Amino acid sequence: MIIRNLPRIATLALAASASSFAAAGDSLFADGFDPRLWVQGYYVGYERALLPVSEIDFGTVTHLMIGRMRPLPDGNLTYDFDIDDVQGPQWAQSAVAAAHAAGRKAIIMLGGAGEIDGWRGAAETAQKRELFVLNLQELKEAWGVDGFDLDWEPLEDADKPNFTALAQLLRARLPGAILTIPVGWFNPNYMTPDPFWADVAPLFDRINVMTYDMAGADSQGWTGWKSWHNAALYNTDPPTGSTPSAVDVSIRLGYLAAPASVPPSKLGMGLAFYGNCWQGVTGPHQDGGSISTSDGTMSYANIATQYPVATNRMWDTTARVPYLSSVAPMGPQNCNFVSYDDAQSIAGKGAYARAQHLGGVIIWTIGQGHIATLPTGQRDPLLGAVRAAFNP
Repeated sequence: MIIRNLPRIATLALAASASSFAAAGDSLFADGFDPRLWVQGYYVGYERALLPVSEIDFGTVTHLMIGRMRPLPDGNLTYDFDIDDVQGPQWAQSAVAAAHAAGRKAIIMLGGAGEIDGWRGAAETAQKRELFVLNLQELKEAWGVDGFDLDWEPLEDADKPNFTALAQLLRARLPGAILTIPVGWFNPNYMTPDPFWADVAPLFDRINVMTYDMAGADSQGWTGWKSWHNAALYNTDPPTGSTPSAVDVSIRLGYLAAPASVPPSKLGMGLAFYGNCWQGVTGPHQDGGSISTSDGTMSYANIATQYPVATNRMWDTTARVPYLSSVAPMGPQNCNFVSYDDAQSIAGKGAYARAQHLGGVIIWTIGQGHIATLPTGQRDPLLGAVRAAFNP
């Protein structure tokens, strides 16, 4: 189904609540809550069993990123939220209501990895862009959402004119909506700062750098790479060519630097609540090995409960992130090197964001950090660390 069919299916159920959502939207943050940095937590339908809506930590999350709706090549949208056409919208609306009840913002994630054909089709003509934006206008009115997250991945040079035209139209038609976009991390081996981001920054409230999945094996297509961390905070200066990535490299050299020149207050870093499982190497800067699994399977909850953190944890003093190391295979995925983030590395990343005067952080995904077996009030240790680090 497409989103333009939504009013016929859901208007009756929404009629009583739409006005209250609008009123709640007008009063968000009116309780005096004034976060120093935005904490945008992605909350996706296919992970709904990991974290019930009722247990979302809105003491930490300032903007709930509810995903996902997928753009279709004709300018319409799906609304199954990776669940189905009935339960998906119900789940999404319950998440919007929970965010508003807590005095926080609710943003709909659009697209994501694998949806590039839909994006390109929906933005390729003025007529399709008009339809796409009309769909979002209707959704905002019906559900009372506060904005949209344009997950156009990958955004290539040929896409930029149509992407810009779509963002301009969306900003013009919904001037009060929050508009955000996640963007790729920066590899100084072959990239230079892109002036495109200076041009489009006025259209967005946040440009968030996905500073995770920043490592790969030479044997898996990452030519010349040694083993490295999923989301190192720092690298050597200049960055090591065989492991060039880090949060600092992407933020400082890729997006703050001219000619990209994104205002720091509009820039966010990325934080992964999952890690990488390497086999065949026991730590960073080693030849060989491969990443066997990552996002989802290697959630922080799984790492904390299924891997020997207490006995095998190491700390990289340059990258300023932890990792697990063992010659013998560890855990259910038989890892030799597990790269992940914990409370110590999150503290460093929060300090970095504050020192650079950044606008905030995105988390992929808050469900992966939820440890359901812990006592109530202790089930989200990473979110607790984020609150202490980013909004102390």
